[in-house]
Amino acid sequence: MKRKKIVIGSRESRLALFQTSLVAERLKSDFEVEIVKIKTTGDKILDSALSAIGDKGLFTKEIETALLDGEIDMAVHSMKDLPTELPAGLMIGAILEREDAGDALISKGNLPLAKLPKGAKVATSSLRRRAQLLSLRSDLEVVDIRGNLDTRINKFDGGDLDAVVLAAAALIRMGHKERIAQKFTPDEMLPAVGQGAIGIETRAGDERVYAAIAGLNHPATSVAVLAEQAFLRRLEGGCQIPVGALSSLDDEGLELIGLISDLSGKRLIKGWMIDEEIRPEELGKNLAENLLKQGAGEILKEIRERAPGDKDG
Repeated sequence: MKRKKIVIGSRESRLALFQTSLVAERLKSDFEVEIVKIKTTGDKILDSALSAIGDKGLFTKEIETALLDGEIDMAVHSMKDLPTELPAGLMIGAILEREDAGDALISKGNLPLAKLPKGAKVATSSLRRRAQLLSLRSDLEVVDIRGNLDTRINKFDGGDLDAVVLAAAALIRMGHKERIAQKFTPDEMLPAVGQGAIGIETRAGDERVYAAIAGLNHPATSVAVLAEQAFLRRLEGGCQIPVGALSSLDDEGLELIGLISDLSGKRLIKGWMIDEEIRPEELGKNLAENLLKQGAGEILKEIRERAPGDKDG
């Protein structure tokens, strides 16, 4: 009997295809699986900082269009790439168990951040990382770097950089774990919303696809990412706003840590909350409100006045 077919959309990078293959392998016992590579705006524009070109769908829009048009049945994304509001007609059908959510440092001489020379040149594509790096060490020269994971590592290896900050999950998945000089703790650097988690986007109401992927969902990761997204949504943050968040579920309840910073890292507002009733949307919103009361609104206003446009990648 001929098996049913499922078509999965993915970005073209080696990391994206690796993540998509994780999903494909879980489906191959029941379906014929085809992976379609799709180039996104964020993959095409490599000569500008993410903060300069906005972030609404930078790495997802073209894939979501293919999904809405029926060219693919589902899309696999890094959850940190997804906007907090999805296009009408689309939904997240499952989120896989999260890999390490934190950020990591690769450096010349395998030195941790504290031992880098004064004025060290450290690269990142993220305003969130930039602000927190400068908060930890104001003497650093933080420079922009673009491209997929392999491109950024190659730029580091072949250039005059002292270090580069990347997602720990990406380094682990791509076999670069041994290159990590330092994994930042949440106290040192909060990650992007959804970082380390892989999501499967589907058309709303597509029961065939939803049934196929329901078993791939990891409940604890899902509620954590939902809390982080709710926090970001209330702050209306994005690539032009240094926002970090990390949520986790344990026997005590659902915990969420969040922060917002100005671009210099000199004003950094951080907060923590826990919800014993496991209500991710309420938790995210409430923590954001708490930070707004502490002055986050003023930071948001100042940044938006300085950087007009759509709105950390």
